[in-house]
Amino acid sequence: MAETVRVIGDTLPGADFNSPLLEVDDLHVEFRVRGRRVPAVRGASFTLEQGRTLAVVGESGSGKSVTSQAIMGILDTPPAAITGGAVRLHGVDLLEQSEETRREVRGNHIAIVFQDALSSLNPLWSVGFQIGELFRVHRGSSRKDAKLKAIELLDQVGIPDAKNRVGHYPHQFSGGMRQRVMIAMALALDPEVLIADEPTTALDVTVQAQIMRLLKRIQSERHMGLILITHDLGVVADVADEVAVMYAGEVVERAGIRDAFKRPAHPYTKALLRAIPRVDTVGRELEVIGGLPPNPAALPGGCPFHPRCFAAEDKCKSEVPPWTEPAESHGSRCHFAEEVYTDER
Repeated sequence: MAETVRVIGDTLPGADFNSPLLEVDDLHVEFRVRGRRVPAVRGASFTLEQGRTLAVVGESGSGKSVTSQAIMGILDTPPAAITGGAVRLHGVDLLEQSEETRREVRGNHIAIVFQDALSSLNPLWSVGFQIGELFRVHRGSSRKDAKLKAIELLDQVGIPDAKNRVGHYPHQFSGGMRQRVMIAMALALDPEVLIADEPTTALDVTVQAQIMRLLKRIQSERHMGLILITHDLGVVADVADEVAVMYAGEVVERAGIRDAFKRPAHPYTKALLRAIPRVDTVGRELEVIGGLPPNPAALPGGCPFHPRCFAAEDKCKSEVPPWTEPAESHGSRCHFAEEVYTDER
């Protein structure tokens, strides 16, 4: 811990290690295309503590990946623009730092695992060379030392025969093995925060479970903060400590994972849970959420979820719902959060 304090203290003067590890506070991101401003993230807020796992859940287009890219500082600008809010690492707002400082933070303190491992890895270089490059560039390691570190990391993430496979190319690995390689790359510089953006996309259920167990083990061993970006609540049920549910660019519910499953306080969260296949629903038609997520360039008035909501009333069409906390450490952006929270249906 002393080494971590020294290193980040050098990178981010004023870092406060008594503050939360990572805070996203009222983050706003928009895309400027052909003279139009399209909101992608609208006031997202959540906190990640050291050694904890936060799941950020929502359908495609809800703003999850844009939020993670804003945290990392890798949004394409233009067309993207962060128009408000803060991203604080140990109390220091990263959005106010120079690009040189942000580059030092990336990889060293915050790392990301992208969902498409095949397109994220360079097909022209061996996986060992790509992992080792991080040590050569950021740590000044020799090629020999970098290769040894790459072998060690591949072994840690469960790549069989890592000593020989370090020289293989991305196409020589299965989808699950490539994802493990991506995780090894993200862990190379021992970050404090790891963001896994849809880490189980396109993997079969058995491999999904293996990857989630791997992430959970690594998070526990390294005592780092882990953010899991996913559209599937069921995938993170046994891994996450807290959940932030996003819809139309907003966080519409935040809660402990057990409380979110047992007593969701937003109709969207409840609908997501009903859509998860369960053993006790075999033979019954799977519930779906009617309609489609709204176009961010033409959001409906009032609550953006009201056209699809089973609990919507007239006020939902015209009044923006406030942030309500029906229970301790459990918040929801819904006019009827108290009623939804206590509804056992």
